[in-house]
Order: sequence, then structure tokens, then C-alpha cells
Amino acid sequence: MAAFATAEACDSNAELISNGDLRALHPIFKIYGQRRCFSGPIVTLKVFEDNVLVRNQLETKGEGGVLVIDGGGSMRCALVGGNLGQLAQNNGWSGIVVNGCVRDVDEINDCDVGVRALGSNPLKSTKKGHGEKNVPVHIGGTLIRDGEWLYADSDGILISKTELSV
Repeated sequence: MAAFATAEACDSNAELISNGDLRALHPIFKIYGQRRCFSGPIVTLKVFEDNVLVRNQLETKGEGGVLVIDGGGSMRCALVGGNLGQLAQNNGWSGIVVNGCVRDVDEINDCDVGVRALGSNPLKSTKKGHGEKNVPVHIGGTLIRDGEWLYADSDGILISKTELSV
């Protein structure tokens, strides 16, 4: 992917911002993984302290997509660890955004994938398989729908209804 600057995208798309087609997430995420800049079509998951659906989704071909996980903002356990970071890399995911925690930070930082999360926690999640896929989620002050586009760099995260030109 060519370098994409979220600040420039905001500056050059004032109309999309004013009509709500381009939205910025609140600056609450920490940066992990080797990709500081990533983008792609969004696949959404809504889970709570259970990462079975996360693993199931990352086992599929990512084709440059971004997995957006609404973990309810829980800081009590991690939804993504080093093994899932490696799985995302191996299956062609561009990035993962977690409204929750990650673990195995050093392993995730070795993966060629972009990861944003609220923080880290060494505790693993439960494995019950509860949650929903491809549903609208509300993260970082923004409604995010499956199939929209996510753009992330060191300045922040943007959500667009359509693919933006780089």
C-alpha cells in the first residue's frame, strides 16, 4: 500500500467530513505491529472477553481487509495475541483494530500487520464462541459498518463509507 496520510485525507475531503461519510475515531488507541500505516475494507466483530470469533475470522483470507473488533472496551483480558497477529499476517489482513486489549506485544510488533488497541493485558480471553459478525459497531465515538473502509497511520484512524483515492 502506498503511504496514506490521514491528516491530508481530512484536509482534502472537507465535504465528506461535513456530511458524515468520512469520520475520525477518538484518539484512544495505542499502535502495535510493524505496519504504522494500513487501510482496507472493514469486517466487523462484536465480542466480549471471548476471542473464538476473532480467531475464526483471522483464519480466513483477509485480502487486505481490516478486522474491527468491538470488545466492549474491556481492559480485563486480551482479544488478540501474538498467534493471532501471525495468523493475520499469514492470511493477508492489512490490520486489526481492537476496542479492547492485546497481549504478546513483542510478538505482535514482529508481525507485518497494523494493530491498534486500547492497551495490553497478559490475561487470555474465554473461548465460548459468543459474539456477532458483520454487524454495526460503535467504537471511538464512531459508528462503523461492515464493508466501509478504514485508514490508519500515526495520526489516527479514519472511517470512510467508500474507498478514498490515495
